[in-house]
Amino acid sequence: MAAIPQDLLDRIRELERKVRELAGRSQIRPALTEVLHGDVVIGEGGRLIAQAPNGNRVFISGQTPEGDWAVGMGRENGTPALTVGDDVNTGGQMIRTFSRSGQVIVMDDAFADGHLGRPWVPIPCAPLINFTNDEEFALYSGQMLTQHKVLRVNMQLSGPSGTSAQVLMRIGGTQYGPTWTLSSSATIRDVNERVVLPAADFPYGRDVSVVMWARRTGGTGVCTLRVRGLWGVNTITADEAN
Repeated sequence: MAAIPQDLLDRIRELERKVRELAGRSQIRPALTEVLHGDVVIGEGGRLIAQAPNGNRVFISGQTPEGDWAVGMGRENGTPALTVGDDVNTGGQMIRTFSRSGQVIVMDDAFADGHLGRPWVPIPCAPLINFTNDEEFALYSGQMLTQHKVLRVNMQLSGPSGTSAQVLMRIGGTQYGPTWTLSSSATIRDVNERVVLPAADFPYGRDVSVVMWARRTGGTGVCTLRVRGLWGVNTITADEAN
């Protein structure tokens, strides 16, 4: 039996079906699982966030609610691990690494560009303890590789009643910080003080000596200097960065 041609209307309906099918497929896009060429731009307050199954953020990049631009990496339990630019109070775009308990263990200085903030680094000192000299005498000496903008000085100056003394700190032969004194009416002077190092004199990495000079200024007794520690520490105000 000869084939019977399809009715013209049937052919039109078939063509319409195929057109609808093609139009529908054109709206189906593949999953964006990779970028092979070009850039992915997130701006105008947008953020890229990756979350653990429990909802805690493990990665975030973009603008923070405070208006800063930052990158952050966290742990699955919600504690931060590493952040760049979340120091909204300074605007310095700090880099900070956190311990699992949430303490900052590594960071650059918030105010002093080019200096280390943490960890705080002790400066080794080789001591000579007792002194009776009326002329300046070098009691403690150490060598510092400059990393921080501020030195924390902790020491104790003591002597018998009626004897006075003074101590000062010279770095590279120049005095920095005050002259600490023990009056004749006292027997102990405790010092716990921050000494700001001028930025122009102490670029990062400067290799320089640190020497505590002392002398007896009155009386005849034996005085004692105990340097409990010298540490390089971070700034806490913008003024300390100058």
